[in-house]
Amino acid sequence: MDYVMILSSTIVFLLGLGIIAFFVVRKKVNQENLNIEEEQKQLVEDARKRSETLLKEAKLEAKSRLLEMKSDFDTETEETRSELKKEERRLSKKSEKLDRLEDQFSKRDQELVRKETETGRALDSAQKREHQYKTLLEETKKELEKVSGLTLDEAKDLLLKAMEEEAKHEGAKLIKKITSEAREQADKEAKKIISTAIQRYAGDYVAERTVSVVHLPGDEMKGRIIGREGRNIRALEAATGIDLIIDDTPEAVILSGFNPVRREVARIAIEKLISDGRIHPARIEDVVERATEEVELTTKEAGEQAAFDLGVHGIDPELIKVLGKLKFRTSYAQNVLQHSIEVAFLSGTIAAELGLNIKLAKRMGLLHDIGKAVDHEVDGAHAIIGANLAKKYGEIEAVVNAIGAHHEDRMPETVYDYIVQAADALSGARPGARKESLENYVKRLEDLENIANSFDGVVNTYAIQAGREIRVITESERITDESAVLLSRDIARQIEENLTFPGQVKVVVIRETRAVEYTKK
Repeated sequence: MDYVMILSSTIVFLLGLGIIAFFVVRKKVNQENLNIEEEQKQLVEDARKRSETLLKEAKLEAKSRLLEMKSDFDTETEETRSELKKEERRLSKKSEKLDRLEDQFSKRDQELVRKETETGRALDSAQKREHQYKTLLEETKKELEKVSGLTLDEAKDLLLKAMEEEAKHEGAKLIKKITSEAREQADKEAKKIISTAIQRYAGDYVAERTVSVVHLPGDEMKGRIIGREGRNIRALEAATGIDLIIDDTPEAVILSGFNPVRREVARIAIEKLISDGRIHPARIEDVVERATEEVELTTKEAGEQAAFDLGVHGIDPELIKVLGKLKFRTSYAQNVLQHSIEVAFLSGTIAAELGLNIKLAKRMGLLHDIGKAVDHEVDGAHAIIGANLAKKYGEIEAVVNAIGAHHEDRMPETVYDYIVQAADALSGARPGARKESLENYVKRLEDLENIANSFDGVVNTYAIQAGREIRVITESERITDESAVLLSRDIARQIEENLTFPGQVKVVVIRETRAVEYTKK
């Protein structure tokens, strides 16, 4: 019982405390709400005052801006009025000027009408006179036809022929004068350049021949080279690709083949076998392989040395090897590699005299005959083969075209192409540089003389100086001094079109008049 009362008293006490706490908290919340309302009222009042202040400031700024705009407008208006006044004055002056011009044009129109009238009268008078002149001309023509016995067309033909002959005569004299002046100047410059080029390059022109005969220490060595039942000679021919000719020639073996490099390999291999003394198929294959490596090294070194001596760099290594093969190639008994080096020096010297790229000219000259290294393996002209080969190994188009054009298999495009042609002709045309058969030499002289003899008015023709000059004797009655100039040009063009020749052919036309009289006893 006491426990229940205590519990009840406790509950009542706790409820009283809760009610007291509720009222305290409520009072505090009400107080905070009042404070918040006061703050809100204060914020609203501050915002109202701030807005009034901003509004006043905006009104003041608007008034100020309006005054400024009004001032600017007044200024612009004043300037526009001033401009309009100036324009008005200018238009007024133009109007006055136009009025004056109108008056002048009116006067000119009147003057033109007057002159047109006078011109019409003068035209009528001129037409009447023209009719009189035509009538008089027809009468004169008829009188001339009666007197001369020629019709008008016949007289025209006669006059045209006379004028044509006179024009030919004057043209020939002019051509002779121009040609003489040009030849004199060109000959002087050409001699200077060529003499300088030859002076700077005084190379040996005695040709180095490719050896095609191997000398033996004795005739008994022939039997050892042939071997039992010919097995040694067959092994040599199979390994080298060269035919060995063993005949009655004492102490010698002849090597026959179109490939000069293989022929050199065969020569070295046979000399090594003879020196060693051991000659059998297995040994032959080993020696030929070593000889091939030796020749390849020799060709590479020859190509590199040629490029180094000339200062030509950047040539593809494979092209250098092909260039070195020219060491074993000859043309008219002239070593082609030596000829290429000489052409390179001459091309560089001529380019220097003309103020051109010396290294480029040397490069073209060195590679111009590169096709001869492989022309026995590839069909076609060696110039075209060389051009394709150079293009394959990355040479520039100018070098490729110079190679292809040095015998005019392609059309020359730059001055370098003509330089290489000239240098090639200089190298090949020097005395002793090349050899040709007697039959070809005589045939070329006959062809030169036959071409000159085919022209009208030619009496005799003589080819002299190994075919580098041709002298033409003409009939003085049929060939004049002026037509002799044209005849020499025509013969030269005919030779260029029909013959292939190294260097130049000088054509000399001779016309002379001889007067003969005998004394009387």
